[in-house]
Amino acid sequence: MKKNISVLLSLVVLAGILLAACGGGAATEAPAATEAPAATEAPAATEAPAATEAPVANQAVVTDTSYSATDCEYGGEFKSIEAVDELTVKITLCVPDPAFPSKIAFTSFAIQPSEYLEASGGNGDLLEKPVGTGPYIVDSWVRGDQLVLKKNPNYWGENVGAETLVFKWSTESAQRLLELQSGTVDGIDNVGPDDFATVEGDSNLALFNRPALNIMYIGFNNNPKVDGFDNAANPLANEKVRQAIAMGIDRQRIVDNFYPAGSEVASHFTPCSIPNGCVGDEWYAFDATAAKALLAEAGYPDGFETVLNYRDVVRGYLPDPNVVAQDLQAQLKENLNITLNIEVMESGAFLAAADAGQLQGLHMLGWGADYPDQTNFLGYHFGAGASQQFGDKFDDITEALTQGAQLASDSEREPFYTAANNAIRTHVPMIPVAHGGSALAFKASVEGAFASPLGNEEFSVMSNGTDTFVWMQNAEPISLYCADETDGESLRACEQVTQSLLAYETGGTAVEPSLAESYEVSADLTEWTFKLRPGVKFSDGTDLDAKDVISSLSIQWDAANPLHTGNTGAFSYWSGLFGSFLNAPPAQ
Repeated sequence: MKKNISVLLSLVVLAGILLAACGGGAATEAPAATEAPAATEAPAATEAPAATEAPVANQAVVTDTSYSATDCEYGGEFKSIEAVDELTVKITLCVPDPAFPSKIAFTSFAIQPSEYLEASGGNGDLLEKPVGTGPYIVDSWVRGDQLVLKKNPNYWGENVGAETLVFKWSTESAQRLLELQSGTVDGIDNVGPDDFATVEGDSNLALFNRPALNIMYIGFNNNPKVDGFDNAANPLANEKVRQAIAMGIDRQRIVDNFYPAGSEVASHFTPCSIPNGCVGDEWYAFDATAAKALLAEAGYPDGFETVLNYRDVVRGYLPDPNVVAQDLQAQLKENLNITLNIEVMESGAFLAAADAGQLQGLHMLGWGADYPDQTNFLGYHFGAGASQQFGDKFDDITEALTQGAQLASDSEREPFYTAANNAIRTHVPMIPVAHGGSALAFKASVEGAFASPLGNEEFSVMSNGTDTFVWMQNAEPISLYCADETDGESLRACEQVTQSLLAYETGGTAVEPSLAESYEVSADLTEWTFKLRPGVKFSDGTDLDAKDVISSLSIQWDAANPLHTGNTGAFSYWSGLFGSFLNAPPAQ
């Protein structure tokens, strides 16, 4: 069935014109590969500017077969997306990007039908009932209880899994294990640190260790003025204060006491198994005496009071957030006389506040690899296009990351990632604490069970010999429109339903064909041409074609697109991996 998105495209053009008329600006700095500069501020609105002085938006140039930026001055990585023919899509980038296949394979860039996207208005049913090409479809979602998926009758691949796949959740690792031992669930995520031996000693269960491709860190808000300090200057805006805290926390004590086997203290933000992850100087050693002296030198000899935010959600990088928070509170009080007031937040609200730079004081968060590359760790978190989680960015970090991301070989990249790691150590936007070992557990009778290093377990390859397979994870998905989600619980559920142009191999990190059966790339790594797999249908019976790809990606790319709404509207993965949005809103 041919697709018609002329109405959508007309709306996009109209939105771009309206944005230009209303003064929406875009970045004017040079483009970056994955770390793009923030948008420039809009002009003051005290009076309407003359027609000749009106700012010009970087409008999308839209035709029936393409979606493109007028130029690359807006600061992002994408230049255009075009349908060469019904089953061929060409994506042109502003700069070389050797990691592009790994990025475009990620769940956030999954393809859905253009008609369905338009009918949803960018949110609505899209948040709970995505229409995909994957092995399962959403049957029902009872919030607070369970998510039920059924086999997709139109799936183009092989699904040897159960007819019904049920997602359940519990924040307590002990509860998850009890459910598995009693037989009410078939598999669980994140076995508790003290329960590894229990699972290994039970012949009815099987333990699957997950490689520690993650990082748990303590983040700072370095903005000079922050609520909670009675309008006084934020102590965490002082670099020496952040360095003192980095020296004043015994990270080895945290790992020894609260992490399972396979965990290690982080010497750098990125795990060392990722190329260039651990180049440059190692992190500060614990030295309470030196830390206290540095804090006094910074002007806080008697310490100060601030807040520690986190969410009570278990992750492979943070197996017991409550006890770690309490230990941090005790350490900073004892070593630096810093009083931490612990505030636990709901998961979705916490992630949204972190992304917007609205968290006060310190916060605990972490990251698991989406693909094994520095652009997914350093670039996503500290690049020019990254979120506001840590407050103001640092030019020496962003510039090194921008240059490193555009180079093809690890040896060419090494000097830039060395410089970036050293600059991160100097400026301390966060403190890397641990690369956490973690494990899944399944009934021993489950065939095809495995633990993915990327946390994207595929249940279509697992069989328990019955019509229903029950999976229990740490938390409920936030929504199922994963273009606008970042939490692992949402992403894993989306991965059963929707698919991207490329995919990661089952149980591994290598990229392989998915909705695109093949692709070609230009010598300069800026033109990527994907041949779509013929005969693929979405779960609603419509045919996959190039226009679906254009719609699914342009909605995220263009902030002026009327469907650029989603759950929170952050679309963090797009900006984190591909830089500034086209028609990005003015900086606040």
